[in-house]
Amino acid sequence: MVPLKRRKVTTVQTAVQDNSTCTFSDVAIFILERKMGASRKSFLTRLGRSKGFLIEDSYSSIITHVVSENNSGDEVQLWLEKQNNGEVLSESVHLLDISWLTESMTSGSPVPVQDRHRLKTTPKPLSVTPLIVIKSYACQRRTPLKHHNAFLTDALEVLAQSAEFTENEGRSVAFRRSASVLKALPYVVRGMEDLKDLPCLGKHSLKVIKEILEDGTSREVESTKRSEQFQAMKALTGVFGVGVKTADRWFREGIHSPSDLIRTNQKLNQAQLAGLQYYDDLNRPVTKNEAMAVSHLVEKAVTAVRPGAVITLMGGFRRGKEVGHDVDFLITHPEEGTEEGLLPKVVNWLKDQGLLLYQKTNNNSYLERKDGPARPPSNMDRFERCFSIFKLEQSTVCSSTLLNAQTPNTDTKESIDGTGHQQSGLSWRAVRVDLVVSPYSQFAFATLGWTGSKLFERELRRWAGQEKGMSLSSHALYDAKQQQYLRANTEEEIFAYLGLDYIPPSERNA
Repeated sequence: MVPLKRRKVTTVQTAVQDNSTCTFSDVAIFILERKMGASRKSFLTRLGRSKGFLIEDSYSSIITHVVSENNSGDEVQLWLEKQNNGEVLSESVHLLDISWLTESMTSGSPVPVQDRHRLKTTPKPLSVTPLIVIKSYACQRRTPLKHHNAFLTDALEVLAQSAEFTENEGRSVAFRRSASVLKALPYVVRGMEDLKDLPCLGKHSLKVIKEILEDGTSREVESTKRSEQFQAMKALTGVFGVGVKTADRWFREGIHSPSDLIRTNQKLNQAQLAGLQYYDDLNRPVTKNEAMAVSHLVEKAVTAVRPGAVITLMGGFRRGKEVGHDVDFLITHPEEGTEEGLLPKVVNWLKDQGLLLYQKTNNNSYLERKDGPARPPSNMDRFERCFSIFKLEQSTVCSSTLLNAQTPNTDTKESIDGTGHQQSGLSWRAVRVDLVVSPYSQFAFATLGWTGSKLFERELRRWAGQEKGMSLSSHALYDAKQQQYLRANTEEEIFAYLGLDYIPPSERNA
């Protein structure tokens, strides 16, 4: 008898192990077996994974590139829609000939998709686009971290930042509101008809968008980014403790960079000296791992001086961001009044541990009976606060695996000291940290205010004032009609008072 041939079995476990070492995780590839055969697909999968490519065994929503051999685009599209229960394939998924994958493996990294790689598909008859209602206030909309129109919003935000540098707040807010609307759209804007009936899109923003859609870029935006003033203002306001007014005065005096400050021996305050000394570190993004390491240190300090206190990581990290420019913490205690005197003790504990490179503490200056209803809504609160720069040892940023995920030169770096000399070989980095202490009765409002984004908070206050006749701050909500404060223990209660659907932090990225 002739013995039966044994089947070769490739286990799922092996496939998972192969993909665990992928180098290009932002490109998820699915190889279509149809007309190719299982053995060739298996060979290409193993080869691709060995070269660092992320190749999935099955089609899912994470796939960015579909590769096939001897298939038309229509055949691939029909097969995928059947696998996806008839759902129309996202336009962001590339349908490609096998040549794209082989060229990518030859070059050692994903090559740019060119027209010759694409599988041609027959355009489908135009269907009526479902009506999408975008509300005019950002606090009425859900805005995720990742959206479909970054190529447009990035350009508008350059113009918004440029307007801030010239202290033209109205112009800056207009550009940011336009960008915010585009971030909330559930589709990619491909033509001006896609913007019909959308709110907050002014003539200037529409002109910029139209130019980008037609030409791929905006001359105004590119000119702004290249301008000497924009680059200088961006560099100078990157110095901790330097605002727009000071940066503008320096620019007019011929100072265009931090090195110019050293060269001209400018008179700087303590915050600016620290900002100059640790300039490179403070302008390098803080990773989520680093933020968690700082969080551990803050929790340790607060617990040591006031057991039972509540410490919450705020800002962009609470909204789900992976990187930020600083780390914010909100501190309170369930027993009202117990939080008083906490911050100086925390600062002293951190100093004793050698963790502070710079700190400045402001006392709580908010008095409800005096400031509440009479004070106009503002994005500035008056909590007790410590602006600080932490010395974060890299050994505290979890394990060596996490350290490898950091940006380059994390373990050893160079930074400018106060005399302009370079310090090299340091095993730590400087990180901006804000510590804010709130009474427990104001904690819900403080949490809402310190979560952001900046425009979302601005729109909340505008909604409260213009639509509800109320005054909202990070301290309180005052109803002018009832002439009373509205107490809240949670963010959900505040949204309910304002007549708004609750929006979780992860969708407040306006």
